[in-house]
Amino acid sequence: MRVLFVIALAAMIGAASGAQRVVQVIAHRGASWDAPEHTFASWDLALDQGADWIEQDLQMTRDGALVVLHDDSLDRTARGPAADCRGLVRERTLAALRRCEVGSWFNAEFPQRAQARFVGAVIPTLDSVLVRYAGRARFYIETKSPEAAPGMEDSLLALLGRHGLAGAGAPTGRVIIQSFSRASLERLHALDSTLALVLLIEDPIAPDTLDAALSAIRRFAVGIGPKRSVLNARLVARAHAAGLVVHPYTVNDSAAMAFVLRLGVDGMFTDRPGLLRRVLAR
Repeated sequence: MRVLFVIALAAMIGAASGAQRVVQVIAHRGASWDAPEHTFASWDLALDQGADWIEQDLQMTRDGALVVLHDDSLDRTARGPAADCRGLVRERTLAALRRCEVGSWFNAEFPQRAQARFVGAVIPTLDSVLVRYAGRARFYIETKSPEAAPGMEDSLLALLGRHGLAGAGAPTGRVIIQSFSRASLERLHALDSTLALVLLIEDPIAPDTLDAALSAIRRFAVGIGPKRSVLNARLVARAHAAGLVVHPYTVNDSAAMAFVLRLGVDGMFTDRPGLLRRVLAR
Protein backbone atom coordinates (compact mmCIF):
# COMPACT_ATOMS: atom_id res chain seq x y z
CA MET A 1 0.00 0.00 0.00
CA ARG A 2 2.78 2.44 0.96
CA VAL A 3 4.70 1.69 -2.28
CA LEU A 4 1.65 2.25 -4.48
CA PHE A 5 0.86 5.48 -2.67
CA VAL A 6 4.37 6.86 -3.15
CA ILE A 7 4.39 5.95 -6.86
CA ALA A 8 1.10 7.77 -7.39
CA LEU A 9 2.27 10.75 -5.37
CA ALA A 10 5.60 10.98 -7.19
CA ALA A 11 3.77 11.16 -10.50
CA MET A 12 1.47 13.86 -9.12
CA ILE A 13 4.11 16.12 -7.59
CA GLY A 14 6.69 15.83 -10.32
CA ALA A 15 9.24 13.16 -9.59
CA ALA A 16 12.02 13.02 -12.16
CA SER A 17 11.16 10.64 -14.97
CA GLY A 18 13.08 11.72 -18.03
CA ALA A 19 10.95 13.51 -20.57
CA GLN A 20 7.90 13.13 -18.34
CA ARG A 21 9.34 15.27 -15.54
CA VAL A 22 6.91 18.05 -14.56
CA VAL A 23 8.52 20.79 -12.49
CA GLN A 24 6.29 22.07 -9.72
CA VAL A 25 5.91 25.81 -9.07
CA ILE A 26 5.66 26.21 -5.29
CA ALA A 27 4.63 29.67 -4.10
CA HIS A 28 6.79 30.49 -1.08
CA ARG A 29 4.42 32.15 1.42
CA GLY A 30 2.30 32.89 -1.65
CA ALA A 31 3.44 35.37 -4.31
CA SER A 32 5.35 37.08 -1.52
CA TRP A 33 7.52 39.18 -3.83
CA ASP A 34 4.45 41.16 -4.87
CA ALA A 35 2.14 40.94 -1.85
CA PRO A 36 2.43 40.51 1.94
CA GLU A 37 3.49 36.97 2.78
CA HIS A 38 0.89 34.53 4.08
CA THR A 39 -2.12 36.70 3.27
CA PHE A 40 -5.07 35.95 1.06
CA ALA A 41 -3.81 38.61 -1.35
CA SER A 42 -0.52 36.72 -1.66
CA TRP A 43 -2.08 33.29 -2.20
CA ASP A 44 -4.71 34.65 -4.61
CA LEU A 45 -1.96 36.25 -6.68
CA ALA A 46 0.16 33.08 -6.59
CA LEU A 47 -2.68 31.07 -8.10
CA ASP A 48 -3.29 33.79 -10.70
CA GLN A 49 0.41 33.55 -11.62
CA GLY A 50 0.22 29.80 -12.15
CA ALA A 51 1.48 28.30 -8.90
CA ASP A 52 0.95 24.57 -8.50
CA TRP A 53 1.21 24.75 -4.70
CA ILE A 54 0.74 27.46 -2.09
CA GLU A 55 2.77 27.29 1.11
CA GLN A 56 1.59 27.82 4.68
CA ASP A 57 3.96 28.13 7.65
CA LEU A 58 2.17 26.82 10.70
CA GLN A 59 2.19 28.31 14.20
CA MET A 60 0.09 27.35 17.23
CA THR A 61 -1.48 29.91 19.55
CA ARG A 62 -1.61 29.69 23.33
CA ASP A 63 -5.15 28.32 23.11
CA GLY A 64 -4.29 25.71 20.48
CA ALA A 65 -5.41 27.38 17.25
CA LEU A 66 -3.39 26.76 14.09
CA VAL A 67 -2.51 30.02 12.35
CA VAL A 68 -0.36 30.83 9.34
CA LEU A 69 2.67 33.04 10.00
CA HIS A 70 6.31 32.48 9.14
CA ASP A 71 8.07 33.86 12.22
CA ASP A 72 7.70 32.54 15.74
CA SER A 73 7.52 36.22 16.72
CA LEU A 74 4.89 38.73 15.66
CA ASP A 75 7.32 41.64 15.71
CA ARG A 76 8.38 41.74 12.04
CA THR A 77 5.04 41.61 10.24
CA ALA A 78 2.24 42.29 12.75
CA ARG A 79 0.93 45.74 13.61
CA GLY A 80 -1.59 46.59 16.30
CA PRO A 81 -1.80 46.76 20.11
CA ALA A 82 1.57 45.76 21.56
CA ALA A 83 -0.07 43.49 24.14
CA ASP A 84 -1.60 41.46 21.31
CA CYS A 85 0.72 41.95 18.34
CA ARG A 86 4.23 41.74 19.77
CA GLY A 87 6.12 38.74 21.14
CA LEU A 88 5.75 35.05 20.41
CA VAL A 89 2.71 33.70 18.60
CA ARG A 90 2.50 30.78 21.02
CA GLU A 91 2.10 33.22 23.93
CA ARG A 92 -0.94 34.92 22.36
CA THR A 93 -4.52 33.69 22.02
CA LEU A 94 -6.36 33.56 18.73
CA ALA A 95 -8.62 36.37 19.93
CA ALA A 96 -5.55 38.55 20.50
CA LEU A 97 -4.16 37.79 17.04
CA ARG A 98 -7.44 38.83 15.46
CA ARG A 99 -6.60 42.37 16.59
CA CYS A 100 -3.38 42.35 14.52
CA GLU A 101 -2.84 43.54 10.96
CA VAL A 102 -0.16 42.05 8.68
CA GLY A 103 -0.21 44.03 5.44
CA SER A 104 1.05 47.53 6.17
CA TRP A 105 4.59 46.38 7.00
CA PHE A 106 4.93 45.25 3.37
CA ASN A 107 3.93 48.66 2.03
CA ALA A 108 6.49 50.33 4.29
CA GLU A 109 9.25 47.83 3.43
CA PHE A 110 8.59 47.72 -0.32
CA PRO A 111 7.04 51.05 -1.34
CA GLN A 112 7.53 50.31 -5.03
CA ARG A 113 5.17 47.33 -4.67
CA ALA A 114 2.82 48.84 -2.10
CA GLN A 115 -0.93 48.70 -2.57
CA ALA A 116 -3.59 50.29 -0.38
CA ARG A 117 -5.60 47.07 -0.39
CA PHE A 118 -2.87 45.27 1.55
CA VAL A 119 -3.55 47.36 4.65
CA GLY A 120 -5.84 45.54 7.03
CA ALA A 121 -4.79 42.00 6.11
CA VAL A 122 -5.39 39.57 8.97
CA ILE A 123 -3.41 36.63 10.32
CA PRO A 124 -5.24 33.69 8.75
CA THR A 125 -6.10 30.48 10.51
CA LEU A 126 -5.18 27.36 8.60
CA ASP A 127 -8.85 26.43 8.68
CA SER A 128 -9.76 29.64 6.82
CA VAL A 129 -7.10 28.92 4.19
CA LEU A 130 -8.39 25.40 3.59
CA VAL A 131 -11.95 26.73 3.29
CA ARG A 132 -11.05 29.57 0.90
CA TYR A 133 -8.98 27.44 -1.46
CA ALA A 134 -10.89 24.16 -1.29
CA GLY A 135 -10.80 22.60 -4.73
CA ARG A 136 -8.66 25.44 -6.09
CA ALA A 137 -5.21 24.82 -4.65
CA ARG A 138 -2.76 22.28 -3.35
CA PHE A 139 -1.34 22.97 0.09
CA TYR A 140 2.33 22.78 1.11
CA ILE A 141 2.28 23.12 4.91
CA GLU A 142 5.31 23.54 7.17
CA THR A 143 5.31 22.77 10.88
CA LYS A 144 7.31 25.64 12.42
CA SER A 145 9.07 25.17 15.78
CA PRO A 146 6.90 22.12 16.55
CA GLU A 147 8.95 21.21 19.62
CA ALA A 148 7.70 24.42 21.25
CA ALA A 149 4.10 23.62 20.31
CA PRO A 150 3.23 20.14 21.65
CA GLY A 151 0.29 18.60 19.86
CA MET A 152 0.76 20.57 16.63
CA GLU A 153 0.93 17.41 14.52
CA ASP A 154 -2.22 15.91 16.06
CA SER A 155 -4.13 19.17 15.59
CA LEU A 156 -2.94 19.48 12.01
CA LEU A 157 -4.05 15.98 11.10
CA ALA A 158 -7.41 16.46 12.80
CA LEU A 159 -7.99 19.67 10.82
CA LEU A 160 -6.92 18.09 7.53
CA GLY A 161 -9.24 15.20 8.27
CA ARG A 162 -12.20 17.54 8.79
CA HIS A 163 -11.51 19.00 5.36
CA GLY A 164 -11.20 15.57 3.73
CA LEU A 165 -7.49 16.06 3.05
CA ALA A 166 -6.13 13.30 5.32
CA GLY A 167 -7.29 9.93 6.53
CA ALA A 168 -9.28 7.24 4.80
CA GLY A 169 -10.44 8.22 1.35
CA ALA A 170 -8.41 11.42 1.20
CA PRO A 171 -7.22 12.32 -2.32
CA THR A 172 -3.56 11.84 -3.21
CA GLY A 173 -1.44 14.83 -4.13
CA ARG A 174 -3.40 17.64 -2.44
CA VAL A 175 -1.24 18.17 0.66
CA ILE A 176 2.47 17.99 1.40
CA ILE A 177 3.78 18.59 4.91
CA GLN A 178 7.35 19.75 5.36
CA SER A 179 9.53 20.58 8.33
CA PHE A 180 13.10 21.13 9.46
CA SER A 181 12.12 18.93 12.41
CA ARG A 182 12.72 15.28 11.68
CA ALA A 183 10.93 14.39 14.90
CA SER A 184 7.82 16.26 13.74
CA LEU A 185 7.75 14.41 10.44
CA GLU A 186 8.36 11.06 12.11
CA ARG A 187 5.47 11.82 14.45
CA LEU A 188 3.23 12.59 11.48
CA HIS A 189 4.34 9.44 9.70
CA ALA A 190 3.52 7.37 12.79
CA LEU A 191 0.06 8.93 12.90
CA ASP A 192 -0.63 8.42 9.19
CA SER A 193 1.86 6.57 7.00
CA THR A 194 0.16 7.75 3.78
CA LEU A 195 1.04 11.41 4.35
CA ALA A 196 3.39 13.07 1.85
CA LEU A 197 6.25 14.43 3.96
CA VAL A 198 9.31 16.44 2.95
CA LEU A 199 12.36 17.01 5.16
CA LEU A 200 13.89 20.47 4.84
CA ILE A 201 17.70 20.50 4.72
CA GLU A 202 19.66 23.60 5.66
CA ASP A 203 23.20 22.23 6.00
CA PRO A 204 25.28 20.14 3.59
CA ILE A 205 25.30 16.38 4.04
CA ALA A 206 28.80 14.88 4.01
CA PRO A 207 29.41 12.95 0.75
CA ASP A 208 30.45 9.77 2.55
CA THR A 209 27.16 9.68 4.51
CA LEU A 210 24.83 11.00 1.80
CA ASP A 211 23.35 7.72 0.59
CA ALA A 212 22.77 6.44 4.11
CA ALA A 213 21.17 9.74 5.13
CA LEU A 214 18.84 9.75 2.13
CA SER A 215 17.90 6.13 2.70
CA ALA A 216 16.98 6.95 6.30
CA ILE A 217 14.87 9.93 5.15
CA ARG A 218 13.09 7.72 2.62
CA ARG A 219 11.71 5.59 5.46
CA PHE A 220 9.30 8.37 6.48
CA ALA A 221 9.36 10.99 3.72
CA VAL A 222 8.77 11.26 -0.02
CA GLY A 223 11.18 14.12 -0.63
CA ILE A 224 13.76 16.61 0.54
CA GLY A 225 13.71 20.39 0.49
CA PRO A 226 17.34 21.53 0.40
CA LYS A 227 18.37 25.14 0.84
CA ARG A 228 19.49 26.59 -2.48
CA SER A 229 23.07 27.03 -1.21
CA VAL A 230 23.50 23.30 -0.47
CA LEU A 231 21.90 22.08 -3.70
CA ASN A 232 24.11 20.38 -6.27
CA ALA A 233 23.82 17.83 -9.05
CA ARG A 234 25.05 14.95 -6.89
CA LEU A 235 22.47 15.60 -4.20
CA VAL A 236 19.68 15.65 -6.79
CA ALA A 237 20.92 12.48 -8.46
CA ARG A 238 21.38 10.54 -5.23
CA ALA A 239 18.01 11.70 -3.89
CA HIS A 240 16.32 10.49 -7.07
CA ALA A 241 18.18 7.18 -6.80
CA ALA A 242 16.77 6.85 -3.27
CA GLY A 243 13.24 7.52 -4.56
CA LEU A 244 12.96 11.05 -3.19
CA VAL A 245 11.69 14.16 -4.95
CA VAL A 246 13.74 17.36 -4.62
CA HIS A 247 12.10 20.76 -3.95
CA PRO A 248 14.78 23.37 -3.10
CA TYR A 249 14.10 26.74 -1.50
CA THR A 250 14.01 29.74 -2.24
CA VAL A 251 14.86 30.79 -5.83
CA ASN A 252 13.87 34.26 -7.00
CA ASP A 253 15.83 35.30 -10.10
CA SER A 254 15.60 33.85 -13.58
CA ALA A 255 19.27 32.88 -13.94
CA ALA A 256 19.21 30.94 -10.68
CA MET A 257 15.93 29.30 -11.68
CA ALA A 258 17.43 28.14 -14.98
CA PHE A 259 20.51 26.77 -13.23
CA VAL A 260 18.46 24.88 -10.64
CA LEU A 261 16.25 23.45 -13.37
CA ARG A 262 19.33 22.11 -15.16
CA LEU A 263 20.20 20.16 -12.02
CA GLY A 264 17.01 18.13 -12.54
CA VAL A 265 14.91 19.22 -9.56
CA ASP A 266 11.24 18.30 -9.39
CA GLY A 267 10.05 21.72 -8.29
CA MET A 268 11.19 24.76 -6.35
CA PHE A 269 10.01 27.33 -3.86
CA THR A 270 9.89 30.88 -5.11
CA ASP A 271 8.46 34.20 -4.01
CA ARG A 272 7.86 34.88 -7.72
CA PRO A 273 5.73 32.05 -9.16
CA GLY A 274 4.89 34.09 -12.26
CA LEU A 275 8.58 34.50 -13.09
CA LEU A 276 9.25 30.79 -12.60
CA ARG A 277 6.29 29.96 -14.84
CA ARG A 278 7.80 32.19 -17.56
CA VAL A 279 11.22 30.58 -17.17
CA LEU A 280 9.66 27.14 -17.50
CA ALA A 281 7.76 28.23 -20.61
CA ARG A 282 10.94 29.22 -22.41
